[in-house]
Amino acid sequence: MAWLFLALAVVFEIVFAMSMKASDGFTNLWASITTLVGAVGGIGFLTLALRTLPISIGYPIWVGAGALGAVLFGAVLFGEPLTALKLASVCLIIAGVIGLKFAAG
Repeated sequence: MAWLFLALAVVFEIVFAMSMKASDGFTNLWASITTLVGAVGGIGFLTLALRTLPISIGYPIWVGAGALGAVLFGAVLFGEPLTALKLASVCLIIAGVIGLKFAAG
């Protein structure tokens, strides 16, 4: 169940990031409301996941997957460039999260 909660937390984290951009500084009402729902949902589900998962695993996965989602969806939804450096940096984040998972056993 903890991994399901973590997956939901990641989805809400990505929704939070995308709607925060779309809110245009909280000037767009529906995007602003979605931003708040995304933030509460992301932190809420992360909190549920961390009842079981170690923080040294759950939190980095949440942050890393959220960053990956922000980069990919930022490119798709907002036309942000996917440079080689961005992709390499995301790969390093993923490698770091995997390393933390192996370190935790």
